[in-house]
Amino acid sequence: MFDLEPGWSLEPIGGTTGGAFMGVYAHEKFFLKRNASPFLAALSVEGITPKLIWTKRIATGDVLTAQDWVNGRTLTRAQMNSSMVAQLLAKVHNSVLLRRMLKKVGGAPQTPRQLFDQYVAKVPQPLRTHPLMQATIAALQTLPAAAPLRVCHGDLNHKNWLLSDSQQLYLVDWDQASLGDIAFDLSVVLINYVPRSQWAKWLAAYGTPLSDDLLARIVWYGRLHLLHEVAAQYTAQRYTEMNNALTQLQQLSQL
Repeated sequence: MFDLEPGWSLEPIGGTTGGAFMGVYAHEKFFLKRNASPFLAALSVEGITPKLIWTKRIATGDVLTAQDWVNGRTLTRAQMNSSMVAQLLAKVHNSVLLRRMLKKVGGAPQTPRQLFDQYVAKVPQPLRTHPLMQATIAALQTLPAAAPLRVCHGDLNHKNWLLSDSQQLYLVDWDQASLGDIAFDLSVVLINYVPRSQWAKWLAAYGTPLSDDLLARIVWYGRLHLLHEVAAQYTAQRYTEMNNALTQLQQLSQL
């Protein structure tokens, strides 16, 4: 199926798309993925993802990539509140190469208005009568101040951070990358993994002070993410997780 020369063996690995595999060739392991993010080469050059070995277009028209196989583990929730996470995310956001390459492969900017329209449209009708959801949607209508466009990962779940056995940290799964406000990414990490009393310390490791402007943008994007989370959990009928997101939303609205 992948037009690989004889001698390869493939084993599917975790993921919802069914496009990731552990490949073994000549006793060496590789991470193979179908239709990975088109700017994977730039991420590899910057040392943000494991080294890219090759890319090839296969008979189905899909693009197959092979990267070094890294032995390690994903981060725990507690490890997200660490300077190594802050510093690698700052490297992503400050990389001129990544910005240039994402623009080159067609990465479109995501404006606050576009995100607001997109996320609110997905809120099921029954949730629109919930007082907290109504208040959140009303608050989000006041858009945040404009900010420089940077490369944003878009899915900073702790399971997308890989710490190798040699203590090298990588950020993987770039399928949702976009150009936007750094607060889009920062809000996910801070709200989900860092106690409010430690935001300033975490951001100091990231390399920026917690100004009033940045805080306002983090709160705006945090509300947007949690609105989306509540809607997604409601649709999936995971009501415990939905209530947890509502609690987070209530806490955020008090900042």
